[in-house]
Amino acid sequence: MKTIIVPTDFSPTATNAMHYAIQMAKQIKANLLLVHVYQVPVSYTDAPIVLVSVDELRKSAEARMQTLKEEVEHLVHKEQKVYTETILGNVVDELENVCKKTKPFAVVMGTKGATGLERVLFGSNTLLAIRHLSWPVICVPPGKKYGAGIKKIGFACDYEKVVASTPTPFIKDLVKTLGAELHVLNINSDGKARGEELPEQSILLQTMLGDLKPEFHFIQHRDVEDGINDFAIRNELDLVITIPKKHSLVERIFRETSSKQLIYHSNVPIACVHE
Repeated sequence: MKTIIVPTDFSPTATNAMHYAIQMAKQIKANLLLVHVYQVPVSYTDAPIVLVSVDELRKSAEARMQTLKEEVEHLVHKEQKVYTETILGNVVDELENVCKKTKPFAVVMGTKGATGLERVLFGSNTLLAIRHLSWPVICVPPGKKYGAGIKKIGFACDYEKVVASTPTPFIKDLVKTLGAELHVLNINSDGKARGEELPEQSILLQTMLGDLKPEFHFIQHRDVEDGINDFAIRNELDLVITIPKKHSLVERIFRETSSKQLIYHSNVPIACVHE
């Protein structure tokens, strides 16, 4: 069975992402691995002072994870397994180690509101995970529910070196497993005529993803991120796949735009998959 890894710090944002992951795991018949990475709190005065013993932290973390595991086991199907890992260390480093051992279908993490409902930004650990993990990271905005499932998936593509850069196996596995529609979108933000390489790259991409019968959309928009968000709203996408070649793109997808809070209204999760 596939495995979905769910990092948690027991916050409301992480708990919301966990419930999203639970519903996804039920749909694709995957196991769940809940991961909590804790660190020793230190007070820096004239000399560093450890505020709580490592043993106390470990016992507290393990107790909370056991309670969480029991709650989750009541929400999944009997054939699904729920595992836990409670680890002392750096969040992203430990997630990388767990991923290497588990080879997950995806890592599902929450994002957090920087100033309430004014805007939605990545939590620092989520952004670091996107930058450094080799596995797909699905970022779930606060309050986002899985609902009736993922039926429409967008893939934001810049049509540059598509054979090398497109995460074809993940896209095919995701779309086929979920039985979803695939929409490939390209945003032209400078208004210039597209180069001669675009038709060639487009044909290559159609060949690579042809069995999914995707719909292709070429959109004129002065801002790439706003264009992605606007398309997601108008077409009611349930998930958008991005390739974080430029981390700023992934960060800005979740920002408040000058015109309206697109991501707050669309509330679309983002799947970040490396080339």
